[in-house]
Amino acid sequence: MTYRHTRKGRGALSAVAITAGLLLTVAGCGGGDDGKSGKDGSASASATKGDGSGKKDSSQSSEGADAPLAEVKSGDVTLTITSVVRDDGGFVTVDGQVINNGGEFWVASNWRSDERELGANGASMSGASLVDSKGKKKYLVLRDTRGRCLCTKFEGGGVDAGKSTDWFAQFPAPPEDTTKVDFQVGAMPPASIEISEG
Repeated sequence: MTYRHTRKGRGALSAVAITAGLLLTVAGCGGGDDGKSGKDGSASASATKGDGSGKKDSSQSSEGADAPLAEVKSGDVTLTITSVVRDDGGFVTVDGQVINNGGEFWVASNWRSDERELGANGASMSGASLVDSKGKKKYLVLRDTRGRCLCTKFEGGGVDAGKSTDWFAQFPAPPEDTTKVDFQVGAMPPASIEISEG
């Protein structure tokens, strides 16, 4: 009995040793540096190229994102427009982002409307407008019967340093043949945008 168990144990150890040897051989043959760095071996390295801090290269991360339709800057604040859609209901919805690139909280109070009716909206996009230079008309933000604008109201009154927030504003639609307008809010430069059909 003892001799039989010894033979079985030795057989099992031999099988384990052979298997381990084969695995090490296979692992040693594949995926190594073959001295061709900069040619075939550089494809995977360039796909994860960065600054060594684990962050992606900014030029690569922005390639997949949709480019804004328009972008304007004033000081540390950047306003982007990502969508301008004419809807069947007779209005145009403009969407975008406000980005605070500064080191301090940005207060959005100068973007609110001067109209008394919209005064209760506080820090908001209520002061935005669309200007149709072809038709010589200015379109103000729509509002409901209580004087609330159909637009974004900034929580906390603005945007924290280094942060961004999405926004929207709705306007009466210009005539069908008007496809280009200028978006204006506060002291930001006007942004030329093209209306797409919803």
